[in-house]
Amino acid sequence: MSELERRVEELETKVSFQEDTIEQLNAALASQQEEMLILKKQLTLLAQRLTTLQPDAVIPQSQEAPPPHY
Repeated sequence: MSELERRVEELETKVSFQEDTIEQLNAALASQQEEMLILKKQLTLLAQRLTTLQPDAVIPQSQEAPPPHY
């Protein structure tokens, strides 16, 4: 095997591994994006429920009494 053939084969091997890595990263990113959308929807629903069920229960921080250790 000539030097050129060896180098071409080595490059083809590297490209193959890189393609596999890119596919794995793409799948992980797609999965995380889907999970983030679900969590975002859940957070929005939770915030809506909280304000609907107890609108007076949320006190602005400026009106809260200081903690007992002050």
